[in-house]
Amino acid sequence: MYNEHFGLKEQPFGLTPNTSYFYNVRAYREAFNMLRVALSNGEGFIKVVGEVGTGKTLLCRKLLNSLGDDYYSAYIPNPFLSPVALYKALAEELGVKCKTRDGVNEFQKSINERLIELVAEGKRVVLVIDEAQTMPEKTLEALRLISNLETETSKLIHIILFGQPELDRILAQHELRQLKQRITFSCQLTPLDKEGVSSYIQHRLNTAGYHGEQLFHNNAVALLAKASRGVPRLINMLCHKSLMCAYGKGVRQIDRVHVLAAINDTEDASLPNPFMRWLWSMSS
Repeated sequence: MYNEHFGLKEQPFGLTPNTSYFYNVRAYREAFNMLRVALSNGEGFIKVVGEVGTGKTLLCRKLLNSLGDDYYSAYIPNPFLSPVALYKALAEELGVKCKTRDGVNEFQKSINERLIELVAEGKRVVLVIDEAQTMPEKTLEALRLISNLETETSKLIHIILFGQPELDRILAQHELRQLKQRITFSCQLTPLDKEGVSSYIQHRLNTAGYHGEQLFHNNAVALLAKASRGVPRLINMLCHKSLMCAYGKGVRQIDRVHVLAAINDTEDASLPNPFMRWLWSMSS
C-alpha cells in the first residue's frame, strides 16, 4: 500500500525468502563461498547454524539456485521424520518410485542404485536439509548411513544441514559422535552489527527500486538495530511496520517515532526499559 508513496517498485521488507534480496555482507558471503568450495571438493557433510531469523533459508535457496547443470539437488524443508519417512522423502526427491510396502532396506537399495546412475551421468548429488535441529536422533543416524554411500573415489551424495543452534547441542550427544565426526565444514550465521543493519536496510531499499534521499533517519536505524538485535527477519518486520506508520501519517522519512510504534506492535522486538522511556521523552 505504501510503495507509490515512497517511490518503491515493490515491497522491500517481505518475510518470504527472496534470493534477489540476498545481502552480500561478509558473514553471508563467506558462508556461501564455503558451501560452494566444500561441494566442489566433494565433501560429504556440511553444516550451517544460525539463530531464528538470521537468513538460513535464504542462504539455502541462494545456494540451490546457484548450482549448475552438473548438480542434482534434493531438498527436504521439514525433516521431522522417522528414518523410513526420511528415506522415502529422499527417494521421491531423487525420482525413485516408492511402494507403500517398502521398508528401510528397499529404500536404501533404490536410493543407492539411483545415486550410482546420477554419478555415472556426471552429476554431483546434493541433499539439503533445512530446520535440521528438528530431526529425531534415530533419523540423524539414518542420515549418517546415507552418507556412507560412496564409490572407491568419491561420495555418492553430499549433505548440507541448515539448523538453529540446538543442532550443535544435539550433535554433541555421545550417541551421535559418529555423525559429528563426518562434518568436515561448518559455519555460523551471526546477527548484523549496527553498521550492518544500516547497510542491510539500504540494500533492500535499493533492490526494491528506491532512489530518493535517505529514507530511514539515522536515529531510526540506531533504534532498529537495538530492537531487532541485528536479526534480519526482525529488521524486515520493524521496517515494514515503520513504513506503514509513516505512510499513515503522510510523511516521507522514517524516524524513531515510527520505529517505536513498530516495536510496540512486534512481540519479539524489545528495548531496555530505561532506554525506551528516554526515547519516548525525546520523541514527545
